[in-house]
Amino acid sequence: MFGMYNIKELDVDSLDANKEQIHLIDVRTEGEVSRGIIDGAIHIPLHMLPLRATEIPQDRPVVVYCNSGARSAQACAFMAAKGFDNMHNLAGGIMAWARSGKPIAALS
Repeated sequence: MFGMYNIKELDVDSLDANKEQIHLIDVRTEGEVSRGIIDGAIHIPLHMLPLRATEIPQDRPVVVYCNSGARSAQACAFMAAKGFDNMHNLAGGIMAWARSGKPIAALS
């Protein structure tokens, strides 16, 4: 739980098993994303989230990630404050994803 919002952490294997049922948001910088992204993720840098949050559909759970999980936790708290009610932070971020041997895609 982050602050007063009920934001769940999601582990890498749970994300991998449920990628088709969620919206995946990458809040890293352009430079970080240029090195790779989790396939299917929407890139919205953290500093742009206040302007672009309306682009994120609320019809499915939303999983947010960054490099290690700190910025994505901030993004989850912001989105929860804006009314998103099914937020998840990827524990360990893309670093945990890569360490577990999961694929990293090139940004298209």
